[in-house]
Amino acid sequence: MTNRLINEQSPYLLQHAHNPVNWYPWGSEAFDKAKQENKPVLVSIGYAACHWCHVMERESFENCEAAQYMNDHFVCIKVDREERPDVDHLYMDAVQALTGSGGWPLNVFVTPDRLPFYGGTYFPPLAAFQRSSWTEVLQRIVSWWIDRKDEVIAQAEQLSAHLKNASELSLDMHPQNATNQKDVCISICEQLMKQADKQLGGFSKAPKFPSSFCLSFLLEHAHFFDDKHAQKQALLSIDKMIAGGIYDQVGGGFSRYATDNNWLVPHFEKMLYDNALMVLVLCDAYQITKRSAYKQTIEETIAFVMRELKSDVGLFYCALDADSEGEEGKFYTWTWDQWKEHVQDELVTQFLGVSEFGNWEGTNILHTPTSIDTFSKENGISVEQLENRISTVRKHLMEARNKRIRPLTDDKCVLSWNALMSIALTRASVVLENTNYLQEAVQHLDCTFSLFTSNQDLQRTFKSNTSRIDACLDDYSFLIQAAIQLASVSNREDFLLKASSLCETAISLFGNQQEGFFYFSRADTNHLPIRKIELIDGATPSGNSMMAQNLLLLGMCMGRTDWWDKGNILINTMANAASHYPTSFGYWSMLFQRVSIGMKSAVVAGFSASESLKKLRTFFMPHVYFLISSKEISELEILKGKKVSNQTHIFVCTQQACLPPVQSIEESVSLLLA
Repeated sequence: MTNRLINEQSPYLLQHAHNPVNWYPWGSEAFDKAKQENKPVLVSIGYAACHWCHVMERESFENCEAAQYMNDHFVCIKVDREERPDVDHLYMDAVQALTGSGGWPLNVFVTPDRLPFYGGTYFPPLAAFQRSSWTEVLQRIVSWWIDRKDEVIAQAEQLSAHLKNASELSLDMHPQNATNQKDVCISICEQLMKQADKQLGGFSKAPKFPSSFCLSFLLEHAHFFDDKHAQKQALLSIDKMIAGGIYDQVGGGFSRYATDNNWLVPHFEKMLYDNALMVLVLCDAYQITKRSAYKQTIEETIAFVMRELKSDVGLFYCALDADSEGEEGKFYTWTWDQWKEHVQDELVTQFLGVSEFGNWEGTNILHTPTSIDTFSKENGISVEQLENRISTVRKHLMEARNKRIRPLTDDKCVLSWNALMSIALTRASVVLENTNYLQEAVQHLDCTFSLFTSNQDLQRTFKSNTSRIDACLDDYSFLIQAAIQLASVSNREDFLLKASSLCETAISLFGNQQEGFFYFSRADTNHLPIRKIELIDGATPSGNSMMAQNLLLLGMCMGRTDWWDKGNILINTMANAASHYPTSFGYWSMLFQRVSIGMKSAVVAGFSASESLKKLRTFFMPHVYFLISSKEISELEILKGKKVSNQTHIFVCTQQACLPPVQSIEESVSLLLA
């Protein structure tokens, strides 16, 4: 028995294709049926790597009695939030407005006109923990729809009006006065430090998320403002994550978040975007400190992505599931008997925190409760000797783990997440001086432009040799940024020209002339009742914050003062919100700080330009955009007049003016850091 989801591409939707629920994919067919039959619509949203989505499927959506009730009284739609983030964002806002919280699975009840009126997240099969059972919820909705339909419709319209107002920037935002920008940066840092866990890292109690933008902000703030406390806090958070179970001590890579304060117990799903963003903050940490542990973690994380998430066509898959064999974390944890079968080294056993009784549900999550330096001293062994023994054990564990039943791979490819991985590879190639990463980044971005394009339009997803679903703002803005960053490192001017062309398209498709910000969905989108403006930096940067950065950098490179001015206005407008809620506006905060310091560009031209640029890149200068001038004639405004000659010249431009060219690295660094 199958339902309509059997014809979909999403692994998440295909998981539900054999449910007794008569699921529809998102689209007009389902809503037309609801209108014809006068039924409410259930929109159930999740994703393939979601543990609680699997739980609710097993308990309720595979239950024939519950499914029959759903089929009789509702039109039921399944949505993969990674395919349709616009749908997810709108209905998540609705549920959060109704209940004060959100998450996945997200179950939303909407009218045939797609207006939400009730919803929640996971509902158990039997009432428990002050939470109604799924059957009780369904019966309540049916009763409302039959007996109080006018009230339901009125509530849906009222809620939608509220969501529309919220999407039109109800925040009290005004461009920040340039005279006190640095004071705002200090205020943002102070707010972050107040929220920071000074003992265990991070910015909240459990559950703990990496919050990579906030860590990058603190590292940059420490650099720009000579704030040792900010750097200490950022590095503490990074160190605790690397040592914890949130980091895969065998195979590398980070899980989505930790469920405890100590970073020990992860929610075991591993997402592409989390790992890309963690590579970026680790690159910052390594460039500043040169600690070998950060380099190793960068390399191991990239190795994980290349090994387990790279597709045959050169793109990267979305995620690995949290579950295998119906159990969360089973692939990654070790019982004492399993451990003893593969490991006899008692010292490494102690170092990786393994014990007979385990540390999570009778099993062991590997972690490093003591630093390798301290542990080596306490046990009278050199760090090098211990590292060799750990490496040997890890190889054995990897071999053993590879024989287990693997978690599901969500093997669709998402444009925005692939763009983030491109940015990570580009940055790692610079910081680690790794030409293999650069080569991979170039090949990957060429592949991305090719495979995510259909009929000259960008598409959001790629699977089974097919790209589909119109790209949203995040897809455009992240891809533009990936092209801008790779152009700087690869000396490929065509990437900047592509970025500029895409920026024009994004402004046309997503621009809001009245507010200045960008809508999440395209102007020609008509499948949702509300077009949202998403400003919050969540698990990934908001499309608006990334577009602001794109406008600044392309404004410099292409000589577009209108773009430069627009980017500045957007960033300064968000300063007030960032100073009050920095963990929700971490990427905005980082951009605002760079603007307050003074964004600069540096073009290196001449016989030894590559070698000079390599030396310049060893300095931590996140506010500077670098390019090489290698042609006599260039289409890029930033390179015009910067001729190649036997002598190397470095051309530095600030936000206001271009300075006379200099020849020495020391002089240029002095100008760039001034």
